[in-house]
Amino acid sequence: MFCVVALAATGLTATATAATAADPPRWGFAVIRIDGVPDSSRQGGSWPGGYRVQTTLGGPGQVFVRFPQIGRASGGVAHVTAISSSADWCQVEGWWQSGADEVVAVQCHRYGVGPIASWFSLSFGDSSQYLPMPRAFGYVHWDGSAVVSRFNSSGPAAVNTVEPTSLPGVWWAVLPGFGSEVHAGNIQVTAVDPSVPARCKVAGWQPTPPAQRIVVRCYDATGAPLSTGWSLTYHRERPVVGPSESNRFAYTFHIAPGTSVSPMTMAHLNYNSRGGTVQISGSPDGPKKQVVFTEVGAPPDNVQVTAVGYNAEFCNLSAPWDWYTTRVMIRHVVCYNGNWKVDHSAMITYAAR
Repeated sequence: MFCVVALAATGLTATATAATAADPPRWGFAVIRIDGVPDSSRQGGSWPGGYRVQTTLGGPGQVFVRFPQIGRASGGVAHVTAISSSADWCQVEGWWQSGADEVVAVQCHRYGVGPIASWFSLSFGDSSQYLPMPRAFGYVHWDGSAVVSRFNSSGPAAVNTVEPTSLPGVWWAVLPGFGSEVHAGNIQVTAVDPSVPARCKVAGWQPTPPAQRIVVRCYDATGAPLSTGWSLTYHRERPVVGPSESNRFAYTFHIAPGTSVSPMTMAHLNYNSRGGTVQISGSPDGPKKQVVFTEVGAPPDNVQVTAVGYNAEFCNLSAPWDWYTTRVMIRHVVCYNGNWKVDHSAMITYAAR
């Protein structure tokens, strides 16, 4: 899984916006039901008390989500995961400031069907806080031709870049300053396209002492390679929404059977901010995986999932997660090859308010 295929790549030189140390952190998350209504127990963010997430329905499967009081003229990064018992996925169409708010447009699809109304879990994060290693938070938003926003918590001299390759729908994302000898942390990738169905995933990961080098691959509705936009967040010992007052977060990496990963590597891919355990177990029908994070569960909270692998498989959540005191139970992470459920590698991340 971690063997990165050699790719002919070219450097990218593009002007892009970046958060500065003076900008306040802004973040939010929400679960949106199939009718477009936000779930009141599953929304939270850096906005003041008394504000709520609002939504507006668009075309089939399209929802505009308004996060209150966290709007910014540029920057930030959005991720979305479909919540469905079918082969559904969701993509972000874009995000922008509207008055004091931040609006994120989401479009959901069902494999072989087309646009479909679906539950989904959405997060938006922006940061200005530099962090001492090994803690790390960095993102990059690629619009299909250039980097349009990015941030790197290792310091102002570290600039995240994207290197297009000679293969359609394949890029290297390079995040300097976060280097490590082994795979460590968590990665989330989401397709960003306002025009056509698209989904993206992590296709390879090469840690080096100077930087994390991550391969992103994107596909169209049929599973063919697609040149499109995407957003990527790398976080290590920090929540996926960036630095926040919360110390309840966790992440893990489900490695599909047959993938050889050393115990040393796995130790750096599992993290629980409250010192609890990270558990992954199967279900009677095989491809479904239950993920349990102990000690950190507390609504409101959010879960994001990204498929990891070289082909067109994608993953979602079959249902919203549950809480048992401070234990959060994610039932289930499900991955698909077309309409078929498959046991596929995936990164899972959890953050609470």
